[in-house]
Amino acid sequence: MAATLGSTSLGFFREVINAKYYGTQWEMDTFLAAATIPTILFGVFNGALVTALVPTFSSYLAHGEEDEAWRLCSTIVNLLALILSVCAVVGYILAPYYVPLIAHGFPAPQMGVAVHMTRILMPSIIAVSLSGVLAAMLNAYHRFRATALTGIAVNLATIGFVVLMDRQIGIFALVTGTMWGLVAQLAVQLPSFLLIGRYRPVIDLRHPGLQRVWLVLGPVVVGSAAGQIALFFDRFFASTLSAGYMAGMNYATKLVFFPQQIFAAAIATVLFPMLAAHFARENRRAIGVTLEMGLRLVGFIAIPATCALVVLAYPMVQALFERGSFTEASALLCASLLPYAAVGLLALAANVVLTRCCFACNETGWTVAISVFTVVVNVLLSLLWLQPLGARGLLLANSVSQTMQAVMLFVLVWRLIGGFDWKRLLLSVGRVVVASIAMVLALHWIAALGVHPDPTLASRAWYLTGQIVIGGAVFIAASKLLGAEELEVALRAILAKFERNIISPPENRDAPIA
Repeated sequence: MAATLGSTSLGFFREVINAKYYGTQWEMDTFLAAATIPTILFGVFNGALVTALVPTFSSYLAHGEEDEAWRLCSTIVNLLALILSVCAVVGYILAPYYVPLIAHGFPAPQMGVAVHMTRILMPSIIAVSLSGVLAAMLNAYHRFRATALTGIAVNLATIGFVVLMDRQIGIFALVTGTMWGLVAQLAVQLPSFLLIGRYRPVIDLRHPGLQRVWLVLGPVVVGSAAGQIALFFDRFFASTLSAGYMAGMNYATKLVFFPQQIFAAAIATVLFPMLAAHFARENRRAIGVTLEMGLRLVGFIAIPATCALVVLAYPMVQALFERGSFTEASALLCASLLPYAAVGLLALAANVVLTRCCFACNETGWTVAISVFTVVVNVLLSLLWLQPLGARGLLLANSVSQTMQAVMLFVLVWRLIGGFDWKRLLLSVGRVVVASIAMVLALHWIAALGVHPDPTLASRAWYLTGQIVIGGAVFIAASKLLGAEELEVALRAILAKFERNIISPPENRDAPIA
């Protein structure tokens, strides 16, 4: 838990450092476009490989076939390393041809810089994918420490390069730091992986386990890729906007992802094995009860978080980012975008839980189909809203498509488990909405006092902290008065977990790239 929290916090601090040094300048836009391919590959492979490999690998171990398990593991590691090395070389050579597809709105000089950055980042695709395989193997052996440290390693390397090398090479400090950070992510897992002592330099294409892995990996990769394609189109459309908008969208999105990574992903991690166990026993009622509580907890966190992100958009951006190259104009730009990204937080968090429920119930086909459909809707809405709304339209398209995906997944889960107590869920949401309204009124009252912090980090941070503490206290008090039990349930679950000393793998986090 400490490693996960440290990784997430460092990841957010990385964004603060990037904002200080590069703000919303065209160089940051260029880096984000160049990092699109590694970011997509991270999103596709890191979670998908763990999801597909762990059950197959663990099955061999459970049946005492450790040699076969490691022959399969060695085959996948060696095959991936070989294929991805070729892909990295081809990607380096062909960068001038595919980078313009991503950043087609960039002028020629900026496009040349984007191509150069992409070539520097190309070797990282090998590290990103192999890191996912090693994480799967280590998870199967219940060795979670090294995989939990990967986020810390990549963030420390990236931050270190930017701080130490910016004066010498400018934005390329971020590019180089990102590349070496992703290599560090692989390196911290290698000692634990090699100490097991079963890796072999073999490639057995006839191993029966390969087909079993692919049967699971195929649908998961397609589903993950569908979600990552949305990132491609975001940057494709954003490249046609004025300089700074792509960077502003990135900062706004990271602010929204922060509560989702800390809370919603943790809830999904706890629920997944419970749902799978209930499904194995064909106890659909227990699945419904577990899922209902998971969605109630998600709503209890996401709804007030959304309200806070909307109401406190400017003071939040100002306190966190406004320094160095991130000017007041950058803060205004980012704050104007944040509400359009924030309105999709509830759906984003619910989708994590609903998707896990579908996988726990062995339903992959419809889950993947819904993901693909959501991307199509996202692209169509982006085309529709790009001209009148610009970057706000792109973020709103993401939020609306995520909400559509949540509704469709909800209907799918409803059919899978034969329904559940939706009245309790609606009552819970109603109580949270009322408590959130009370919080918003308190925040508006604070704003009406006319207090303006000094233009220093300490003053702004103190003022923002005060707003969050008062707003949070009002929300919790209102929730208690309304009889909401979600906070108590969450605390009980956490305490019970530590009392039973349950070990759980680190949750797959946001891409530590861009």
